[in-house]
Amino acid sequence: MKPLHPQLCQSIFVAGTDTGVGKTHVCVQLLQRHAAEGRRVGALKPVAAGAVATPEGLRNDDALLLQAAANLALPYKWVNPYCLPRATSPHLAAQDAGIEIDSAVIVQAYASIKQKCDLVVVEGAGGWLAPIADPRTAGSLGATMQDVAVALGLPVVLVVGIRLGSLNHALLTAEAIRRSGLTLAGWVANRLDANFADCAHYESALTLRLPEPQLLAIDWQF
Repeated sequence: MKPLHPQLCQSIFVAGTDTGVGKTHVCVQLLQRHAAEGRRVGALKPVAAGAVATPEGLRNDDALLLQAAANLALPYKWVNPYCLPRATSPHLAAQDAGIEIDSAVIVQAYASIKQKCDLVVVEGAGGWLAPIADPRTAGSLGATMQDVAVALGLPVVLVVGIRLGSLNHALLTAEAIRRSGLTLAGWVANRLDANFADCAHYESALTLRLPEPQLLAIDWQF
């Protein structure tokens, strides 16, 4: 197996072009590859909406997958500082739970994990501008996942779910990431549908239009 691209061999924030594009699947693949290449790697899912009650407390399936894929045993509250019961937009899930998402809490969780490992794979929730809070004043946008990424200050890897409509989503999201001031380290093609005939053409179209490199191409559990 070919070594991971150098841009992936650092702590990164993994963003997606949308919900359901396979961010968790990509993160799990990266965590497993890092572990196989001998790195101590931890995972962080800052905000997860959709959880079940367990004897240990609320648990989110994606966060549990990330926790299991890392080769560093970490407390769940570090891996997933905000675990929200309802599976909906994070801002609505937080409202329902009576919780205000504080980026400082997420930054502290990241710092705790980073002290113990070589690198951290951070998975965002939903798309780049998924709301995590309603506007405080009329006319403002309210906090989004972009604000979480900016608070962490990590290079961003964009997961593109290759399917109809993904070219527009990828180009718009890449532009928004650059405008945020963060580094877009590159992008990953996640081939969502084995029957989608234009996967290779879509990847070529993005290669022509994005100056950042394609870091990886994977098939999502065909």
